[in-house]
Amino acid sequence: MIRVVNMIPNSLSGEHSQDSEPNIAVNPENPAHMVATAFTPAPLGGAFAPIYVSTDAGLTWSLRTVVPGNGTFGTGDITVGFATTGGVLYAGILHGTDGRLRLLRTANFLSGTPMTTLVDRASEDQPWVVAGSVVAAGSSRDRVFVGNNNFGQPAGGTATVDVSQDAATAGAPAGFAPVQLEQRTTTGQDGPPIRVGLHPDGTVYTAHQRWVGGSFPNLTMDIVVTRDDNWGAGGFADLSDAGDGQAGVRVATGRFIRFNDQMGQERLGGDLTICVDPTDSSTVVVAWCDRVGGVSGSDWTIHVRRSTDRGITWSGDIRTVTNAKNPALAINSLGKLGFACQAFTGNRWVTSLEVTADAWATAATTFVLHTAPSTAPNRTFLPYLGDYIRLITVGRDWYGVFSGNNTPDSANFPSGVTYQRNADWTSRTLLDTDNVTPVAISIDPFFFHHDDRFDLIQPIITRIPVTRTPIIRTPILREPILREPIRREPIITREPIVTREPVITPSPIDPPPVVPGEADPSGGADGPEFDL
Repeated sequence: MIRVVNMIPNSLSGEHSQDSEPNIAVNPENPAHMVATAFTPAPLGGAFAPIYVSTDAGLTWSLRTVVPGNGTFGTGDITVGFATTGGVLYAGILHGTDGRLRLLRTANFLSGTPMTTLVDRASEDQPWVVAGSVVAAGSSRDRVFVGNNNFGQPAGGTATVDVSQDAATAGAPAGFAPVQLEQRTTTGQDGPPIRVGLHPDGTVYTAHQRWVGGSFPNLTMDIVVTRDDNWGAGGFADLSDAGDGQAGVRVATGRFIRFNDQMGQERLGGDLTICVDPTDSSTVVVAWCDRVGGVSGSDWTIHVRRSTDRGITWSGDIRTVTNAKNPALAINSLGKLGFACQAFTGNRWVTSLEVTADAWATAATTFVLHTAPSTAPNRTFLPYLGDYIRLITVGRDWYGVFSGNNTPDSANFPSGVTYQRNADWTSRTLLDTDNVTPVAISIDPFFFHHDDRFDLIQPIITRIPVTRTPIIRTPILREPILREPIRREPIITREPIVTREPVITPSPIDPPPVVPGEADPSGGADGPEFDL
């Protein structure tokens, strides 16, 4: 069975923002409880950005404005993760007004109380949250890992993971401390994505882009995987490369990328994901993108590789997709691998999920989740769809999110879709809260769920009939964020994924300038809630 749901609540049917770069967390103790995020500003303004919450397994979604640092498009970056037990939700963000890293926590994801800040640090990019729990000394302890690109690290080794061995209840910083993953020389920094794969036995893998040469934007990189066998307590030094003896195996070397190149209105350069088999911590899978054609090429190719000996040796490519981005991997409790991505066909973005039980030795089961023109709507900032999507598993089920064109056209959803927001499917028109006034198409976040125990015979195209008091949302003007010395096309963009031009010799990195904040028109500390 596959289900796709547009996550914009009915009460926000009039919104037309670019709600890109989504993320999701599912509570393992109660998989009906979910939290998702995107570049979504608070509908009524104020100091707190929203999270999306669901208590019915993703069928319907509402908002809680509880994330400190609401900016013109919510937060600069945000990812989330539930602990295995206890229901504590963790988040990593780039604050929407000052750009600083915040690590956050709440014991009640449905509460309207703002999340607690555990860590506050400058000069960071793209936090990535993964959480688990373990019984130690007779009590459950949350082990939380946040990959991030930390420009405060020495010698250009920016790939970092913040680790806490007991994060659930302690006061700030709740045990969090940064661990430098990069042990080799770089051009002055690593790439923005630092991803984490966690196994219940305490094995923790990370993956990062080691930028090794070139001149921005034309760079060469290695894909490096590290491992820690004791919940991150050993400094991620348990996997060494046979070539140089350094911590971290180089899965691929000398791969070319043209950072911030564009395809289908989207920027390229930071695609990376890793997952570990929950049934066997020796099996780990990684995927990344690079330009196979090199400097003169035009492709952007996904590569998937697998190790079955705890990351020591790696297969060749077991799957490639040309002209695609945002790979996402997750393995379920049956050992089946799920692979999601967004492929560019030249005039459309196609989002799909593949499930394979034998690493593509035989044909995978494939679901096309969404297909829509790549030219509409017009981009208002970067990233257009997002620098990543996310796919996770709980038991045998896969849960994921992606962003895309929200035109209510059944042809765009071959696997079916459920809309909460008002729409006329005959005229393929979005409608405001009055269910009459047309609304311009935009980018929305979509949730999907696959349970391989059942087959869906016919696609489902539905809208949840909900009546709510209309909320009039004032269009939000995006202000430019200027960064030097990197030169971009004259568009309005969020906190850039690259904070400075790489150089061959490592040099200190200045913290990013502060982005002017916004007033809080609501006057309240907690912010409004929007329920279905």
